[in-house]
Amino acid sequence: MNTLPSTAVAVRDPWSLVPPLGNLDAYVSAVNRLPLLSPAEEGDLARALRDRGDVQAAGRLVLSHLRLVVSISRQYIGYGLPQGDLIQEGNVGLMKAVKRFDPEQGVRLVSYAMHWIKAEIHEYILKNWRMVKVATTKAQRKLFFNLRSMKQALKADAGEDASAETFRNTLTPAEVAQVARELKVKPEEVIEMETRLAGGDTALEPQTDDGEESYAPIAYLADDSDEPTQRIEALHRDWLASDGIAQALQVLDARSRRIVEERWLKVRDDGHGGMTLHELAAEFGVSAERIRQIEVAALKKMRKALA
Repeated sequence: MNTLPSTAVAVRDPWSLVPPLGNLDAYVSAVNRLPLLSPAEEGDLARALRDRGDVQAAGRLVLSHLRLVVSISRQYIGYGLPQGDLIQEGNVGLMKAVKRFDPEQGVRLVSYAMHWIKAEIHEYILKNWRMVKVATTKAQRKLFFNLRSMKQALKADAGEDASAETFRNTLTPAEVAQVARELKVKPEEVIEMETRLAGGDTALEPQTDDGEESYAPIAYLADDSDEPTQRIEALHRDWLASDGIAQALQVLDARSRRIVEERWLKVRDDGHGGMTLHELAAEFGVSAERIRQIEVAALKKMRKALA
């Protein structure tokens, strides 16, 4: 059965050192009261975890460094994400560090764990700070987490008040070159990241439920030209205007076809329709009313053929 080293404080369940908590302030207060480990205790616990897989030793190592996660998380509050979530992600990084920690390297766990804690917090911020990911490459990540603080420092050096209405929100070409030189990136990358950070997310769908007319971007970005129903209707209209009409005319006798073509399918040079009822009546030697009756019957027969 695994046991804790003699140099460690004998605690059956190290997680019992953290009492039930109701809010973030209570959690911070509790982790700040947890006892720290001496170098000897830390080494013994790390060896117990490495050599014997002692879970209680891992718990003691994690608990003694929870205050470190709280301290690091405060550095990222300015990104607008809940500190509780930042602490939670940092704790994941701390547990990963404890699992990989080698006490024989001559480095304290606090120094080793900082990288893992920050890495998890960085990943969480990049995934949740915006709907669209603003940084994917290593250079973009470096810019993301350094550009804002460097901008504030440059404004302070220039004697500008960040709270003033005249405070510049963009970098001058000289400042862009300075940031690029210090971070060892291209000036174009600095300008691109500054633009990304200055922009905001825009919801495509309307965010109100009051039933009033909304002018969200989806209203003017939608393209209905390839909507399936409208595509089918357009194709059907095209068929009716060409092959459909020709097919329907085939069911008519010569006189009815002549009347329909003159009345509906021909246009005179002056832009008006074809022959009038009286002109057709004179051609066929019947009354205008009879031409109208033949026209109505022909159109009804054509609709039946198309259906």
